[in-house]
Amino acid sequence: MSTSPRLATRAVILHENRLLLVNAWPGQKSDLWCAPGGGVEKGASLHDNLAREVHEETGLTVRVGLPCLVNEYHAPETGFHQVELFFRCEITDGVLSDDWRDPEGVVHTRRFVTRAEMAALRFKPDSLPKVAWETGPGYDPLELLAS
Repeated sequence: MSTSPRLATRAVILHENRLLLVNAWPGQKSDLWCAPGGGVEKGASLHDNLAREVHEETGLTVRVGLPCLVNEYHAPETGFHQVELFFRCEITDGVLSDDWRDPEGVVHTRRFVTRAEMAALRFKPDSLPKVAWETGPGYDPLELLAS
């Protein structure tokens, strides 16, 4: 078990007033959606890490902009603790394709959703719609994950 939190970056990508979400549960074992992104690798900037993760998970090339949310998760029963830094991003190349495969095999589904459609989905963090469609930065204090 790691003694320090895992650091991850995530992309808030609005395209035609729809937010890009991914399902990142191998084997499709969960219906939980999130913004694309993932763990930070040492030696690369947060922006470079996020651009790499977005491309791996979606096939899209993005320009990474300003940060818009800091979020924390903790699962006491496993010790998992993750700090996520969300950045506003803009698509510069590519389109979503059902043929795209995440090389790590984590993301199996990706889609753009309206704010109204999000009401019927299970997603994290809870503040994602507010951050995506409203202005200003956000901070979600430590959120416990239920198993």
